[in-house]
Amino acid sequence: MIKAQRIGPLFTDLYELTMAASYFDRHIEGNATFSLFARESAARNFFVSAGLETVLAELACFAFADQEIAYLKDTGLFADDFLSFLKTLRFKGSIFAMPEGSIFFPDEPVLEVTAPIIQAQIIETFLLNAIGSQSLFASKGARCFHTADGRPLVDFSLRRAQGQDAGLNVARSTYISGFAGTSNLLAGQRYNIPVSGTMAHSYISTFEHEIDAFRAYAAIYPDHSVFLIDTYDTIEGARQAVQVGLEMKKQGHALKGVRLDSGDMIDLTCRVRDILDKAGLFEVKIYASSGFDEFKIHELLTNGARIDAFGVGTKVGSSADAPYLDVVYKLVKFNGRLVRKLSPGKKTLAGEKQVFRKIDAGGFYAGDIIGLRDEAIDGATPLLSYVMRQGERVSLPPALEDIRTDFKSNFSALPDKYKSIHQRHPYPVELSEGLVAAQKEI
Repeated sequence: MIKAQRIGPLFTDLYELTMAASYFDRHIEGNATFSLFARESAARNFFVSAGLETVLAELACFAFADQEIAYLKDTGLFADDFLSFLKTLRFKGSIFAMPEGSIFFPDEPVLEVTAPIIQAQIIETFLLNAIGSQSLFASKGARCFHTADGRPLVDFSLRRAQGQDAGLNVARSTYISGFAGTSNLLAGQRYNIPVSGTMAHSYISTFEHEIDAFRAYAAIYPDHSVFLIDTYDTIEGARQAVQVGLEMKKQGHALKGVRLDSGDMIDLTCRVRDILDKAGLFEVKIYASSGFDEFKIHELLTNGARIDAFGVGTKVGSSADAPYLDVVYKLVKFNGRLVRKLSPGKKTLAGEKQVFRKIDAGGFYAGDIIGLRDEAIDGATPLLSYVMRQGERVSLPPALEDIRTDFKSNFSALPDKYKSIHQRHPYPVELSEGLVAAQKEI
């Protein structure tokens, strides 16, 4: 569950409010439906939906505060009667959406909003930001999760995340898409995500001898110690970790692991594993960090690196290989009239929509159909449902653990070829006869 952290309706682009002012001036009040979807990506075969809980938590408390109205007045752009209208404005629309943790594909609506035009317009920027950024992180996380092949992943991105909100969103989104935990304590507190961490090179350097640092840490964390062994010489660090690990074992405790943050990870992890095993410390895990994402994880594991778990940070927290998700929010129906955009390369599909998923005999995804919302397609499951009506949630927020479980179930049904990190495999998405016919009617 997202604990409400009010963002406020000024988290929007100026033109959203100038358009709203014009609607107000012209008494344009009809209901509008906007569809939010992602355009084609050359770097992704699939996307993972995230950010819906942020959206619902914010819309439930949508209101302009007095200081926000005062700021708008000071801009000199808005008439007093419009500002008076904004003072009483609340979101009273409906949200029709895929659950967080769903797998979706280009052009498929992940969310649709139906509300009076001013309400639906003002929230555009916020929705694109929340759904776009969090789905970006969740999608990157899912690729790492798949490539790690069961090895735990911990989010280390906070220090290089692009702002405080991004650091929190990365932790939550990657936890949805399979990560085991985060180093981010605020995310741990806010979302009840398991927290994990080891030690820094500065900690080792504070002590005159490396082994003294290990002993000091083990004294205070006798059952939760992971020693960073590459500050000076990784192999010698491993030998000293073994010495302290054996001392801990005699005292009834166990060294949890050692971490490498530099060097030739293939050669060093193999040699470190040999040192640990020869000492009888088979249970001690090897953790690795430093510039990891799905590509580096794949490269090292394919070439024999002996790594049991990964700390992933900068490249995941910025989705370095594909640093944005091209999400858009387009008007598809207004005042009962179907609407579409015909701009070259940016055409949209009119009408309130649903996404239907076909499953093959083996339980795997076989293809999707984008149809009209009121259609029924035999042998296919609808993916979107109402999560908000008249500005009120239709059910209690799901637990984060349940969203995470749903993702794993959804992801297991995605055929492996679409999980490839190197090869492009477009997933089959077609349009229903009803949706095609609706476009021709316009």
